[in-house]
Amino acid sequence: MAAEIVNPRSESEADRTGQEGGAEPLDSFDPAFALHRGGKMAVQATVPIRDKDDLSLAYTPGVARVCTAIAEQPDLVNDYTWKSSVVAVVTDGTAVLGLGDIGPEASLPVMEGKAILFKQFGGVDAVPIALACTDVDEIIETVVRLAPSFGGVNLEDISAPRCFEIERRLQERLDIPVFHDDQHGTAVVTLAALRNAARLSGRSIAELRAVISGAGAAGVAIARMLVEAGIGDVAVSDRKGVVSADREDLTDVKRELAGFTNKAGLTGSLEAALSGADVFIGVSGGTVPEAAVASMAKGAFVFAMANPDPEIHPEVAHKYAAVVATGRSDFPNQINNVLAFPGIFAGALQVRASRITEGMKLAAAEALAGVVGDDLAADYVIPSPFDERVAPAVTAAVAAAARAEGVARR
Repeated sequence: MAAEIVNPRSESEADRTGQEGGAEPLDSFDPAFALHRGGKMAVQATVPIRDKDDLSLAYTPGVARVCTAIAEQPDLVNDYTWKSSVVAVVTDGTAVLGLGDIGPEASLPVMEGKAILFKQFGGVDAVPIALACTDVDEIIETVVRLAPSFGGVNLEDISAPRCFEIERRLQERLDIPVFHDDQHGTAVVTLAALRNAARLSGRSIAELRAVISGAGAAGVAIARMLVEAGIGDVAVSDRKGVVSADREDLTDVKRELAGFTNKAGLTGSLEAALSGADVFIGVSGGTVPEAAVASMAKGAFVFAMANPDPEIHPEVAHKYAAVVATGRSDFPNQINNVLAFPGIFAGALQVRASRITEGMKLAAAEALAGVVGDDLAADYVIPSPFDERVAPAVTAAVAAAARAEGVARR
């Protein structure tokens, strides 16, 4: 699949104006529209069809021999079709970037973007699939029916808490990797950056107490991964304060979250929890008061990842924190999912893994942190998405972990 910008359509009057009625074209004053015209993707053949001999091999009658062989030995589909190297990027359009529930059609520019990032940074082909349904059962059944065409499923921009159940049930029913990037991609990159921040300060993860603002998809996944990595303690806060076992308003997901976090038994507000904390991780939006930041431990780390407005602006964070990271590309230490998901899927597909395990995600985080190496600095705890070492390192680590955990099939 090509990751090039093409326009396969003929240029109608509506195309030239950007809308009907001859109005000023959107392209003329916004370069984002110019880039998106006609979409950001195209399908490209990998074999030539120059004459009747090529045609007879690519299609009938030659294709029938391949089909028959696959019918007799189903695993051959991985060798003789694109299945083992292509991912479905699936959304229902309910939690798109910071835009919220904008629907499947409006989600397509983002899904196309995700697909070309797969190709650009991991060499993985991906197909955007925007579903016109939001019911959990309907989404699951639809993806299960589509699955024979794909080697993996990347769930994207599906609102919490439905995203947790959808991922779990799909992985139970499918023998290919199912990965919700909003959860696990964010968690992998966050852990990698935190490992390096701790190394820079001469500490280990086990010595740190973290507070996460946001108990949605990303917040829950980050908390789970930090616990798997051996964090000293981590508390998660939602709109009503710290998620703790004594609260009676918790969903099933948050009740489970309370069971493996907050060993200190903190209650009350996010601001109170930050007092003496070593790490702030923001995946919620909103603004954290400067006084709360000032109350954190000396040499703290602030990862304020809300876009476009971080929960703590870097100018404020730098007054008190030793390491500052955001989700933005115009500040150092960008926590960007593109550092994780292309290599994770490339590694899983390389060994035809049946799933993506916690061990594979931890291996991805360790490999990503390792790319920084001896160049580690306060403004460089995570590599750039354009560092060509990233995807190969993550791919190799994930493939090795899949083999070690027994989920690889080659």
